Amino acid sequence: MNKITTKELAFIEDEIRAEAITAKTINWCASLCEDQQLKKQLEQIAENHQLKIADLSQYFNRSENIQ
Repeated sequence: MNKITTKELAFIEDEIRAEAITAKTINWCASLCEDQQLKKQLEQIAENHQLKIADLSQYFNRSENIQ
């Protein structure tokens, strides 16, 4: 695997934060929703963002790949 630079790692960290904020916001919206179908859809969208966080974190946590 190619090593990533510190700057690239910072971009990944920023994306992780953005995904976390998005997931929290969508979960908050779902918690306010009275329509159960819409609530379920929002929860699924939030879960997808959480999965993106996990994927991005894998790269971010590989500190041995930093140049």
